[in-house]
Amino acid sequence: MSNSPDDDRLEELREQKRKELEQRQQQGQSAQDQEAQEAAQQQAEAQKEAMLKQHLTDGARQRLNAVQMSKPEFAEKVEQQIIALARSGRIQDRIDEDQMKSLLKELQPESQSFDIRRR
Repeated sequence: MSNSPDDDRLEELREQKRKELEQRQQQGQSAQDQEAQEAAQQQAEAQKEAMLKQHLTDGARQRLNAVQMSKPEFAEKVEQQIIALARSGRIQDRIDEDQMKSLLKELQPESQSFDIRRR
């Protein structure tokens, strides 16, 4: 029994629909994964902010925000250091502005100076 052209065309359409359905399911799954990842990231950010509020005075937070505006990578490094100190229990009181200044100086990378000599 040979397949008629209509049967072949019908089979092609079924295969195409099946592939489209699979793609939609995969896209739907990746969208759900992305939403879950974004939610987890937002929750982690909220926890970080709560910890910083708990362990920093207003002046220290303002100083850190100023650093955040000019050097976001460095500010992120400082935030991670403060959170690590807080989690390990090495912060007894809240960090004030003077302590923040010394922490920033301590964590600041050594400035590289270049001596250019002309001959």
